[in-house]
Amino acid sequence: MKFSTTKEKLLGAVLIAERIVGKKESLPVLSCVLLDANTSVAIRATNLEAGVDVVVPCTVEEKGVAAVAANILSQTLRSISGDKVSIHTEDGNVVIESKGTRTLIKALPHDEFPAFSKEDSGVGIKITKNALLRGIQSVLYAASPSMIRPELGSVFISIKGTEVVCVATDSFRLAERTITSEMGHQKEGVEMLVPLKHASELVHVLERAGNEVECVVSESQLVVTAGGVKFVSRVVDGNFPNYKDVIPKTFTTEATILKNDLAEMLRKARVFSGNDQHIGLHIYPQKKIFTATAQSANVGEMSDSVDAAMSGEDLDMNFHIGYLGDCLSSIESDSVTLYFAGIGRPLVIRGVSDPAFTYLVMPLNR
Repeated sequence: MKFSTTKEKLLGAVLIAERIVGKKESLPVLSCVLLDANTSVAIRATNLEAGVDVVVPCTVEEKGVAAVAANILSQTLRSISGDKVSIHTEDGNVVIESKGTRTLIKALPHDEFPAFSKEDSGVGIKITKNALLRGIQSVLYAASPSMIRPELGSVFISIKGTEVVCVATDSFRLAERTITSEMGHQKEGVEMLVPLKHASELVHVLERAGNEVECVVSESQLVVTAGGVKFVSRVVDGNFPNYKDVIPKTFTTEATILKNDLAEMLRKARVFSGNDQHIGLHIYPQKKIFTATAQSANVGEMSDSVDAAMSGEDLDMNFHIGYLGDCLSSIESDSVTLYFAGIGRPLVIRGVSDPAFTYLVMPLNR
């Protein structure tokens, strides 16, 4: 194997692949990236549940394949000051040369590198990168970090026609983003549950991809192709909760507040809320009072009021600060409306000029 390319292109591909490499000691080759030189060079990585294949434009003088440790390769490329790099194999190992530097990296037997699972026959669709990326980013944080209940540890993605819907919930809060994609055209629609970890990696891939994304969805896996990058992830075999039934249809109290004012209020309350991170919201529409309180035996207590447009009944409710604040970066609006369905019932948050995003959070018992 022998090829040359720019450091920037090769390092970019290796950094994408490095995030996917596996950590299983029983199969050391999973910690490697596979360099496959043909007419161009493909950089591959897999952890047996997800995989990535990045094509790098190169001048290939000699075809070949080699598997090297991903972290060593990326660190080596970072340390190179030259713009051009040349890579070849020597006695089964990989040699990297550039502007007066020469590095030899021990290679592992590439025959042990797992082959990507074959693409099942599935539904293929094309959508814009921004639609899929924005949708996943808007809800990712609301998925459960645990896979005890796989459907809650995943991001639900539904694509039908030109509509892309992304939803995630950990049973304590729920985020939903609906986006219109200019390229969507699949009338039958597809639905998938992408594990949280793989959804995060997909975001990383999409941020570096071209504008057009092609997805092939089958019962067992999702294949996303964007530019010269192919990302493969298993999908969860399960049913996402019927979340529409959880979102209240009527509300007893509403309050509209500037998003920055709410963010500042939550930021201060976090300091005084102690380990439990609880915050009390006190809304009295007739008295025009919107107040947040937090207290900690070790730090002290706070009570802050902000201007808000309110209507409905008086109420006092407690929430987890993180659950309230996590959604704010996903709301594309200067003002937000808090819809309260009553004591003990969910709070719904929407942007005043961003109706395509809905966030639901359950209150605390006390």
